[in-house]
Amino acid sequence: MRTAIVERNTTETQVRVEIALDGTGAYDVKTGVGFFDHMLEQLARHSLIDITIRASGDTHIDDHHTVEDTGIALGLALVQALGDYKGIRRYGSCLLPMDEALTRCALDLSKRPFLVWNVPFVAQKIGTFDTELFREFFTAFAMNGGITLHIDTLHGANAHHIAESAFKAVARSLREAVEIDPRKSDSVPSTKGVLGS
Repeated sequence: MRTAIVERNTTETQVRVEIALDGTGAYDVKTGVGFFDHMLEQLARHSLIDITIRASGDTHIDDHHTVEDTGIALGLALVQALGDYKGIRRYGSCLLPMDEALTRCALDLSKRPFLVWNVPFVAQKIGTFDTELFREFFTAFAMNGGITLHIDTLHGANAHHIAESAFKAVARSLREAVEIDPRKSDSVPSTKGVLGS
């Protein structure tokens, strides 16, 4: 099993993340931010990565630090669980419909982090959750997970549907990228023989 445990403790947040890449999509997520928990559950379920998260933070100020630091810890856990990156498919993509919303994701587990984010939200909040924090999460996840990550919402009129289509599209893309390619299970998927710089 390709697994990892990451703990991140600061004066603003305390985050513990456990993942198993070869899981079934089981999840146990408690960050204290309800809608964010719902999105992280979608990430686990549709990537088939088992994810357990416990986070507490200064949500009396706002949700920013909790969301961002969860993204950092989850990205670090992904890198740790991937180990030497041998045998992975490396690339993943998905075109994900959620009612009227349609989001495209393409990613590369390249160890060269980059985020392209074209996800226009039609509302500033979903319940009490600030929609601008989704970009903060995916920035932290991509930068710390060494992911070249492109997320584009092509259609969408409902903020909940837009957010959910983005998380599900990333999840399905991750599922593809972390899978072991049986035809090349003994080598790093690069002509350089290594990933990264």
